Amino acid sequence: MAKIKLQKGDKIMIVTPSGAINPDYVDGAAKFLSNHGFVPVLGKCVKGCFGRYAGTIDERVADLQTAIDDDSIKAILCSRGGYGAVQIVDKIDFSRMKKNPKPLIGFSDITVFHSALTNMKVPSLHASMAKYFTEYPDAEPQQTLLRILQGKKPKYNVESHPLNRRGEASGVLTGGNLSVLYGLRGTNYDIRPKGKLLFIEDIAEAPYHIDRMMNNLKLGGILSQISGLIVGQFTDIAEDDRMKSAYEIIADAVADYDYPVCFGFPAGHTPENYPLVMGKKWKLTVGDNVILQ
Repeated sequence: MAKIKLQKGDKIMIVTPSGAINPDYVDGAAKFLSNHGFVPVLGKCVKGCFGRYAGTIDERVADLQTAIDDDSIKAILCSRGGYGAVQIVDKIDFSRMKKNPKPLIGFSDITVFHSALTNMKVPSLHASMAKYFTEYPDAEPQQTLLRILQGKKPKYNVESHPLNRRGEASGVLTGGNLSVLYGLRGTNYDIRPKGKLLFIEDIAEAPYHIDRMMNNLKLGGILSQISGLIVGQFTDIAEDDRMKSAYEIIADAVADYDYPVCFGFPAGHTPENYPLVMGKKWKLTVGDNVILQ
């Protein structure tokens, strides 16, 4: 797999392939990139609005396709998630990404593209987007992202969680937003789990929805084939005193397996959203603390 390594002066194209975004956040992201020596390039519909989306399907496809096919563009920043990537993923020609890989950055709904690219053995970056670049430009997750873009792979040391399961595993990292992954089940963009480290996170889901999705992964053979599980932030989960917590539901779903499991990894729908290189091999060690490198 190609190594991610950008230089000062490289162009990074900002696109909005899913939901419409507050234009101020696009401006903030462009300023952030400029301040760190990159040249921001804006997609034609990056600040657009077509219903809940940034543009029509054709407009959003055209922007992302331009970012992929233009060899002068060295990275692609998705401005936000929301919903809409699944409408266009099968209309994108990723062949230039296979020949000339460039990091695609984003999370949440952008999981659609991470899953597609990981299946093509093209690395991508599960990381903050325009809002966090604007509101928290100096925060450590953004600084870590900059270091990754410059070719440095991070090493994370995370506090232990009571539900963690000890062990050591290596594998190519896949996953992202659990709800989005659930929506890709049975498609060409589904998780290819054998030997993979799986990362999941989510926001604003009812506990029984999480239980449904985890049982889907279990019944579908996903959870039995992975080498380890990294559970990120599950934020704004609706309270339901009739059910266990989100983390307890996930722990129950993987109770039959013996691979290492880490809960509470600092990535997801939170300002403390540390970047993860998807489609690359990582080593997970779960002991008194958690080391991911």
